[in-house]
Amino acid sequence: MVSPASHPEADAATLIRGAGLRVTDSRRAVVDALRAQPHSSADAVFQRVAASVPQTSLQSVYNALGDFADAGLVRRIEPAGRPGLFELRVDDNHHHLVCTGCGAVEDVDCSVGHAPCLTPSDAHGFAIHTAEVTYWGLCADCATTQTATPQTTPEQTTEAPEEGSP
Repeated sequence: MVSPASHPEADAATLIRGAGLRVTDSRRAVVDALRAQPHSSADAVFQRVAASVPQTSLQSVYNALGDFADAGLVRRIEPAGRPGLFELRVDDNHHHLVCTGCGAVEDVDCSVGHAPCLTPSDAHGFAIHTAEVTYWGLCADCATTQTATPQTTPEQTTEAPEEGSP
């Protein structure tokens, strides 16, 4: 397969064919949209695709993204509490920074050389091939505009105690 990361100069048709898929105008437009804006939701991809291929439906964009993910052409990331996002950067075990303020997403490379994130304390018999790490925090813009109040990540919850409990 022709990987977008290893062949950034490859045109959309070459990438789609390299993934064993049929080339269509809307599929090419989906690849181009993800090149222009990595970490896009299906709705954001559709908005870009509709501008260049107006006859494309939202369902055809969802189908293309699903086919691309199944073929290994795109990677779907699912930051907790956010819509699923898609990117063309696959097969390199990179991770993501997600801003808890504005939702911006940035790539961050795994350690060079030995990938410690692929060596869990106990693999429970699994043959590990990928690790997904998401770093949560404030991007530089949000950090300068927000007050110094603590931020919560989607994994943290603050529930009020039940009535009558201490």
